[in-house]
Amino acid sequence: MPNDLNLLAAFAAVARRRSFRAAAAERGVSPSTLSQQVRDLEAVLDLRLLNRTTRSVAPTEAGRRLLERLSPALADIAAAVGDLRAADDAPAGTLRINAPQPAIELALAPLMGPFLAAHPRVKLEIVAETAFIDIVAAGFDAGVRWGESLAQDVIAVPLGPPQRFVVVAAPELVAAGPPVERPRDLLGRPCLRIVYPSGLRPVWEFERDGVVEKIDADGPLLTTNLTAQLQACLDGVGFCATFEDYVREHIEAGRLVTVLDDWCPPFPGPYLYYPGRRHVPAPLRAFVDFVRRRNRSG
Repeated sequence: MPNDLNLLAAFAAVARRRSFRAAAAERGVSPSTLSQQVRDLEAVLDLRLLNRTTRSVAPTEAGRRLLERLSPALADIAAAVGDLRAADDAPAGTLRINAPQPAIELALAPLMGPFLAAHPRVKLEIVAETAFIDIVAAGFDAGVRWGESLAQDVIAVPLGPPQRFVVVAAPELVAAGPPVERPRDLLGRPCLRIVYPSGLRPVWEFERDGVVEKIDADGPLLTTNLTAQLQACLDGVGFCATFEDYVREHIEAGRLVTVLDDWCPPFPGPYLYYPGRRHVPAPLRAFVDFVRRRNRSG
């Protein structure tokens, strides 16, 4: 068994990042040094842990199993050391959070400045990702997702007030066709759809008085980019279903109008979540406390 924790941490960084260069930057060493550390670990274990090509790095099956067991242990060690430092000093270190783009823009972004001002020794690293991942295996301290995506064994803290989807369009487009009174009235009208990188195209879901309607809207634009969707909507290309906070300014200015308001109830906002393990890193604990205080103050 290897007795050098540094070798294990070096392998874990490369396996998570899928890149010697990115992992070397994270650990503050050269790529060649990191590569040698991984080779030393493979020699000690007499196992190949990484498949390397000129363009990519990926764990082997043995490497994947080791990473799954290793990541929680390394996180606990880092948290324990952070606890010792935090006992006599302000929280310090990097807090890595994985979140989908809308949650970053609408929930996390307003918190970043005040939090970093209150904790100048903490560094935030926020990575945008739509897919639901194993945050521990991927090397994140916490993730952000909406409630329906959360596992039962995590600690979840609300990041803000309820949110709401709205359906909006340019006033001229709404006036040009028959009234939109039920969700199915959008069928046959131009709609602007979001597609996830995985290829999934979420349907538009509505609810009123306990009745749920889902429609697979169609139209001239399918995109992964929320900015492109909004611009097309402002240009009168089609109807758009999006977070109300994204379009509130345009609604108030009259550039967009809403339809189906009574079919768009509010829902809980996103949650910050993290494993319910014994040791919580000091930067994460500081952020959780900060969020909870903000929630209590309204």
